[in-house]
Amino acid sequence: MGSTALRGLAVVLALGVLAFAMWQAGGQGAVAAPPAGRAPATQAAPATQAAAATQAAAPAAPAGDKHPALLDPSKATEKAPDKYAVKLETTKGDMIIDVTREWAPNGADRFYNLVKIGYYDDVAFFRVISGFMAQVGINGDPEVNKVWREARISDDPVKQSNTAGMVSFATAGPNTRTTQFFVNFVDNTNLDGMGFAPFGKVRDMTTLNALYNGYGEGSPRGMGPNQGRVQGEGNAYLRAEFPQLDYIKKATVVEP
Repeated sequence: MGSTALRGLAVVLALGVLAFAMWQAGGQGAVAAPPAGRAPATQAAPATQAAAATQAAAPAAPAGDKHPALLDPSKATEKAPDKYAVKLETTKGDMIIDVTREWAPNGADRFYNLVKIGYYDDVAFFRVISGFMAQVGINGDPEVNKVWREARISDDPVKQSNTAGMVSFATAGPNTRTTQFFVNFVDNTNLDGMGFAPFGKVRDMTTLNALYNGYGEGSPRGMGPNQGRVQGEGNAYLRAEFPQLDYIKKATVVEP
C-alpha cells in the first residue's frame, strides 16, 4: 500500500474515532464498536460513586410502590452476592442473566442494585442492531434519569470477552458507567480493548434474538430513538414515535 493510501486510511480512522467520541458525548451509553460503519453503544456520563466500596442495603420495593433510591442513588449501593441471576420479563419472553461478581465487581454491584429497586421495570430496548448488540437502560421516567445519569461508577478491568450472550455496561468514556447495558448478539471481541467489561451472560439467546430490530441505529446516525430525547421525555417519546420497541416489563433477582 502506497504512502498516499496509508495517509488516506489514517484520516478515515481518525474521523471514525472523532465521530464515535461525539456520539458518546451526546447520549448516555456507549457500547463496543459495531460492525464496520456502526458506532459502539454509548451512554451518558454520570457522578463517580464507589458502588463496590459502600454496602448500604437496597431492599426490594413493595409491589406498586416506587423505591426511594430511584430518586437517590446513594440509597442503592449494596454489595452484590458473588454469583446471582436476574430474570428479565420482556415483551418477547423471559431472559435470564447469570452474573459473576468477580468478572466486574463494580458493574455487578450496580446491576444488582438497579434491579432490586425496580429501575429496569418498563424500560425499552431502545437500540437493537442486528449482528451487533441490544442496548437498554434509560428509565421511562425523566425525573429518574436526571439523577441516575450522573451516578457514575468506576471502571472494572476487562477480565472476560464480549462474546455472544455476554452482558456489559455501556459507557461514554473512562469511569462513566451508569445504568445502560447491552447484550452481545455475536462475538464483539473488539470491544474488549475499549474497556467494556462483561459482568454476566445470558443463559439462552432465544428471547434476545427475537427483540425488534427494525429501527436500527439511533438518531442522528440512524433512524432509531435519540438518546437525549429518551433521557428528557422518557417512555412517552418512545411509545409515540417507536411503537414497535420491545421492553423489559419487570426485572427480578431470582438467585440466590
